[in-house]
Amino acid sequence: MRRLLADRFLLALLGAVALSSVLPVSGALVEPFNVVADITIALVFFLQGARLSRATVVAGFTHWRLHLVVFAATFVLFPLLGLAAAPLVPTLLSPALYTGILFLCVLPSTIQSSIAFTSIAHGNVAAAVCSASASNIIGMFLTPLLVGLLFSARGGGPTLEAVGSILLQLLLPFVIGQILQPKISKWVIENRRVLGLVDRGSILLVVYLAFSHAVVQGLWNKLSAADLAVMVGVDVALLALVLVTTTVAARLLGFSREDEITIVFCGSKKSLASGVPMANVIFAGQDIGIILLPVMLFHQIQLMACAALAQRYADRRLAEMEKEEEAMPAQA
Repeated sequence: MRRLLADRFLLALLGAVALSSVLPVSGALVEPFNVVADITIALVFFLQGARLSRATVVAGFTHWRLHLVVFAATFVLFPLLGLAAAPLVPTLLSPALYTGILFLCVLPSTIQSSIAFTSIAHGNVAAAVCSASASNIIGMFLTPLLVGLLFSARGGGPTLEAVGSILLQLLLPFVIGQILQPKISKWVIENRRVLGLVDRGSILLVVYLAFSHAVVQGLWNKLSAADLAVMVGVDVALLALVLVTTTVAARLLGFSREDEITIVFCGSKKSLASGVPMANVIFAGQDIGIILLPVMLFHQIQLMACAALAQRYADRRLAEMEKEEEAMPAQA
């Protein structure tokens, strides 16, 4: 609990929102800040490509049944649940917040936290690396397409130009990183702590710019405490439904405990790192700050819930190991 409360990245996110509320970027400063943000986001995806071992990914893709279940949870189950929340508009959810929920539901899985929680819970870490990485790569193509599909009936969605911008800003740097990976991976690993600051710093910068725009447009006059409470409730319900569904599906399909853990943690996550730059492109000119709120809230909720769940899996595994050790002398 102390570790979760001391989540420095969460505090930094809140700080970025607070700073944008009292000192928003506006006027002539907007364009230079946007250019810097675009460069840092491209650098983040370049580093992701440089970190990812192709050999590991190729080896892990042989476990296709597991990856298919994770893919279905990320890009099918979540969007269906998002659509099911439509009756909440406009009585409980504003159209902008509901846009944020739909956007959240089509984002790819996270990489770092999915792998970390799978490892803590004694799951199939190799499969988690491959599944979460594949989700992010596929998400660069699929997320904009799903946004277009879900929003087309509501008169919105990204243009072909926006999709091209996403691929140029995210996929191209990733591919370049993959090409250079054999040459620079050692340097990237040795400097992972410093480079980690680049990852988080870029997200903070884009969040700051998004909320600056929203504050200038009157964000806090449009959003009430009741709106935030409803948003938290919807995020919690989404996560709970997906956690239960992936757990039940993994057991019904006969997966091992290790594979179940991987499916649960990879299938229930949504990537803030991918969501922030994508929102910046897809919803350019709209209330991006409000649209990003469901993603930011879900990010912290998933960390707290999955940390507790991972520890529960780990405790269960430890208890089983202790029973096995106690049974060994009796069998002897």
